[in-house]
Amino acid sequence: MTATIDPDLQLRLYRSMRSIRSFEEKVAELFYAGRLPGFVHLYVGQEAVATGVCANLRDDDVITSTHRGHGHLIAKGARLDRMMAELYGGIDGYCHGKGGSMHIADFSVGIYGANGIVGGGLPIAVGAGLAARVHRSDRVAVAFFGDGASNEGTFGESLNLASIWKLPVIFVCENNGFTQFTPTEQLTAGIIAERAKGYDVPGVVVEADDVITVHEAARQAVARARSGAGPTLIEARQWRFRAHNEGEEAFIGGEWKYRTKEALEAAMQRDPIENLRLQIDDPDGVARIDRAVAEAIEAAVAFGEKSPLPPPEAALDDLYA
Repeated sequence: MTATIDPDLQLRLYRSMRSIRSFEEKVAELFYAGRLPGFVHLYVGQEAVATGVCANLRDDDVITSTHRGHGHLIAKGARLDRMMAELYGGIDGYCHGKGGSMHIADFSVGIYGANGIVGGGLPIAVGAGLAARVHRSDRVAVAFFGDGASNEGTFGESLNLASIWKLPVIFVCENNGFTQFTPTEQLTAGIIAERAKGYDVPGVVVEADDVITVHEAARQAVARARSGAGPTLIEARQWRFRAHNEGEEAFIGGEWKYRTKEALEAAMQRDPIENLRLQIDDPDGVARIDRAVAEAIEAAVAFGEKSPLPPPEAALDDLYA
C-alpha cells in the first residue's frame, strides 16, 4: 500500500467507490428480476480505476467511456437517478431512454459518452484534447478503454496523434484480465503500458486494488497534460468480479468456462473498496457514507421506475445535434 493521504480525500474516494459498487449491485438485482431491458456490463471490482482517475478531474475536463461505463460516469459526477432512468428506458434518463446502459452521456460534467464500440472512445478523447489546445484551454481528456481495445487500430492511431501534437490526453487501459471471455494473455502480447514507448509517451502500470496508487498515477498524468507536455498511458490492472455481461452463456451451473472459482476468489481478496476502508481511521464517517449511498440508490430506483417510456412520436428526435 502507498502512504496514507488526506482523510477528507480518503472519504471522498470511498464515497465514489461505494456509490459505484452499490449502483452496480442494484442493477444486477434489477436485471435478474426482469425489470431492466437490454444487457448490462457491470464494473464491480474495478471501482478504483474510475474513482482514482476522476478524482483528479474538473467538471470541464472530458472523459470517454466504454460498454462497461457506469463506474466512469458515477465517478465523473453523473446523477444516479438519471442513470437509473436511462437503464429503465425512461424519458427522464440522460438519453431519454434511447441509449440504455452503453450510451449514457452528460456534456455538463464532461462525459462524452459511454460507447458500445470497442476502442470507439479513443479518437473522441483525442478530438477533445485537440479542441482544448485550439481553444487555449488547460482542460484534459481521459479515454477509458479495455485491454481488448489496445489491439484495435484506434489505439495506435490515437496515441500517435496525441503524441505528435502533445495533446492533453490521458489514456487509461483497464486491464481486467479478460477480453470478453478470453484471458488477456492469450490475445495480447507483452505489457500494454510498454507500447507507449513506440509513440514517445510515458507508460505506467498500476495495481488497481489500491485507489490511492491509481490516484497518484493519474495526478501526475493530469499535471503533465495540463502543463502542455502531452499524453500518458496508464495500464490499470484489476480483475472484474462479475461476468462480462450479466446472464452470459459462459457462466453455467455456477462455474465459468474461462476462469476458475479459485482464481476469482483469490482476485476478490484484492477488493479495492475493502482495502481503502481498512486505511480510513473514521468508522463513523464510513458508516454515514454507507447509509447515504444506500438511500441514494433506493431514490434512484424509485425515480427510474416512475419515469415514463418515451412516446412513439419521439422516435426520430435527438438523431442530430
